[in-house]
Amino acid sequence: MEPREFGHAVRRWRERVSPATVGLPVRGRRRAPGLRREEVADLAGISVDYLTRLEQGRATSPSVQVIEALARALRLSDPERELLFRYGGQAAPGLELVSQRIPASLQRLLDRLSGTPVAIYDAMWNLVDTNAAYEALIGGSHWHGIERNGVWRTLVGPGPAAVHTPAQLAEQQEGLVADLRLTAAKYPHDPRVQHLVAELRKASARFAELWDSGDLLPREDRVRHKFFDHPEVGRIGLDCDILVVAGDDLRIMVYTAQPDTEDAELLALAVVLGTQALTE
Repeated sequence: MEPREFGHAVRRWRERVSPATVGLPVRGRRRAPGLRREEVADLAGISVDYLTRLEQGRATSPSVQVIEALARALRLSDPERELLFRYGGQAAPGLELVSQRIPASLQRLLDRLSGTPVAIYDAMWNLVDTNAAYEALIGGSHWHGIERNGVWRTLVGPGPAAVHTPAQLAEQQEGLVADLRLTAAKYPHDPRVQHLVAELRKASARFAELWDSGDLLPREDRVRHKFFDHPEVGRIGLDCDILVVAGDDLRIMVYTAQPDTEDAELLALAVVLGTQALTE
């Protein structure tokens, strides 16, 4: 690793990113251009202290996940991302590994859907990124470690964010396990996939049963209309669509309400209230 070059690069790149670019409000005058350290740390899901030590060259050997998160937060181009991985002493994930890379074009799309709850998952159903509207509706920043994996949350705990009947929960579990099985077949040499499957088998008899069944459910069979119990505005009914980015093998989960309905009004209110709380 080249700690000094890594730190210089991160600091230089965060100084060129405007808060508006990443959907952050601008209040008052700023003494320095670009993003503040705490803003980058929050976007990347790491502590401010750790980011400070990285920038100052006092922390070495950042993980692949940390480098990928910083590249995403700083809106790096593909060549810049490759350079950051080299400075960090890591090889950028190849095609044989599940990637958490969000291409710049997809990031721009996510930034423009500011009023629509959006979450991005990788092919293992690890939560990669969310926008402010998703955090306002559901949250996600409170999930840590293996709980950021959607398969784990649904089969082991703490459970999905939406309200489900037993039949709907069973259907969602079947669909997620089937999708994970396809991922395991596509990335047979990724040890992280093998580790996740092993941990799920140990923690959930239901997962082991579904995994051993070998069933594959078509995507169109899943429940697309979901209900959420928001703590301030009450129950909201939303359509959930999952868009698959084939080239990057990402799953984009988008929640929308039919226009001119009570659900649309409740969603807009939840986003306003949640966004205000996030920025206070």
